[in-house]
Amino acid sequence: MMCKMKMIQTSTFALPFVFLSANLAIADVVTVTIDGSDAIFLAGRTDVVIPPASDPWNTGTFLVRHVAPTPEEIQETLPPVIAVSAGDVIRALDPAVGGISFFNGFGGTIFGPGGNGLSGSNLTALDGISGYLGPQGPLAGVFLDDSIPNGSAPATLDFTIGGLGTEFMSLSPMLGQVFYIGDGKTTLGDFHTFIAPANATRLALGIPDGFGFVGAPGAYDDNDGRYQIRLGINEIPDIPVPAAIWLFGSGLLGLVGFGRASAKRMA
Repeated sequence: MMCKMKMIQTSTFALPFVFLSANLAIADVVTVTIDGSDAIFLAGRTDVVIPPASDPWNTGTFLVRHVAPTPEEIQETLPPVIAVSAGDVIRALDPAVGGISFFNGFGGTIFGPGGNGLSGSNLTALDGISGYLGPQGPLAGVFLDDSIPNGSAPATLDFTIGGLGTEFMSLSPMLGQVFYIGDGKTTLGDFHTFIAPANATRLALGIPDGFGFVGAPGAYDDNDGRYQIRLGINEIPDIPVPAAIWLFGSGLLGLVGFGRASAKRMA
């Protein structure tokens, strides 16, 4: 199996007052690089042998390729995956950056992580991974469990203006349901929030592509470039600090101030 490894940087931060409750979440920060060849429709497909870029697909899973060799001759790759748990809250910590050219030949138009336009892509499902409907070629995600995707795919989410659009604040996709991430924020600067569904163990990040961005998934063999995003997993948990803790901290500060004042009077 041909699989390109991705460098994923992680860091973990313990939250304050963790000794007071075993239920407080640990916040993870993950930086992920997504190449133009990272096919979102191959998410979790560790059973797939990706043929050389010069050969046609001849397995059960089939991604459409150009009939003739492309100047880039890029081989499709499995999208990078990060570990999550059901109920995790995932959001970008910074807007995603980078650009990908989806056109045959070098030096073509570069699309940013938000993709091209507000619509224009309508791709069909593949082996348990849903289709995609929305802007062309954006950064996208899909939640998975530990199994290899197969069988019937969930419904396709609509990220066009007539559907969910790209200005949503929070989204709770199903397992195997491809969703738009883009640069991770709305046009007003608010970061999207994605909630991991029940039984989720992984989040894959990749690109939805096809010829003309319509129909069967594929046409990755001329995609050069990459996106990069820094994600927070439970980075800002929805757990307010209890008032008693705040008062306890304020009391300590008051004692410190009282001690300093007393020491000054005694000097």
